[in-house]
Parts: sequence; structure tokens; C-alpha cells
Amino acid sequence: MTDFFLKGGFFMWPILFCSVVSLAVVLERFSFFYKTRSRNRNLPERVLALMDARKTGEALALCEAEPCFLGRFLSVGVKVSDRSEEEKQKILRRAGSRELEAGEKYLRVLAVIGSTATLLGLLGTVTGMVQTFKTIEGAGGMADVTVLAGGIWEALLTTVFGLCVAIPTVVCSHYLEGIVDARAIQLKNIASDVFKIH
Repeated sequence: MTDFFLKGGFFMWPILFCSVVSLAVVLERFSFFYKTRSRNRNLPERVLALMDARKTGEALALCEAEPCFLGRFLSVGVKVSDRSEEEKQKILRRAGSRELEAGEKYLRVLAVIGSTATLLGLLGTVTGMVQTFKTIEGAGGMADVTVLAGGIWEALLTTVFGLCVAIPTVVCSHYLEGIVDARAIQLKNIASDVFKIH
């Protein structure tokens, strides 16, 4: 494997760097979403029931006992439940935006790496092919077929490596974006169902 990597040329190194960054971001994001996931699926309903029973203190305590994005959002809503609808709307929108921004953190990096790794792979292949044809020209068009084939497959290594980095990065990026979108829908539904904000 090391031999293949070294034969790929200079552009294998920036692609390797992209792979390290991508892996770090993916692991960090999965850890973040795991830690902030909702463990209590009935939390909004329980909070709503307590608020309907005028037990605001218990509702707030229940929210703060849940270290998840829903708990944080609900706790903000409970604290401002006695304010006007316009005020609640502004505050809850800001709270929702904060949660979604936290979820979207670093996802743009994955999108950039997905494109960059592919392009670096293609660039490495093109420069490798240029070198191969330069060798043919230097040999007066009589280059050995074995040398020619070796130069071509070595040039193609960067494209292979680039795609091996880009494909899982893009897949993970879309998957994580899907989690953020699902959370956005949950927050919107809570704002509408629990706090009557439309």
C-alpha cells in the first residue's frame, strides 16, 4: 500500500491530508449528534402536559434534565411561555437557529473536501499523463510499452485515491445534513404544537 501511495506522486499528499481532515470532522460530528440526541421521545408531550397543568417549574426542570437539543429548545420555550406570541416567536427562532448552527458546524468542510479530493486526484492523473507523454516524446516516440503502461497506471493512482476519499466524505456529508434537516423539522413542530407558534 505504501508503494502504491508513493508511486502516485506529489498530489497523493494533499489528498491524504483531506482524508485525515474528513475523518476527524466525521468522527466529531457523529460524536456531537450522539451526545445531543433525544433520549426521551415523549419529552415534548410531557412538557406540554405540565404546561397545560400550570406546572411551569416542573416542565422547566424536566427540560433541563435532558441534555439534548430538544431539552435546550424546550427550556427556552418554557421560560418565555408567558410572553406575547411575537416575542416567543423571535426568541424561539433564535434558539432554533442556534441549535441548527451547532449541528451544521464543519459540514461545509466535508462538502469542500468531497469536491477537492476528486479534483486533486484528477489533477494528479493529468500531470502524471503529461510526464508520461513527455517521456514518449523524449524517446522519439519509441518508448517501451512497459514503461508507458507503468507511467499511465501510476498516474491513475491519484484519481483512485481521490475518489476513495471523496465518495465516503460526500456520503457522510449528506447523511449528517439529513440529521440536521430532521432536527429542524422537530424544532418547527415543537414550536407549533407546544408553544403555538406558526
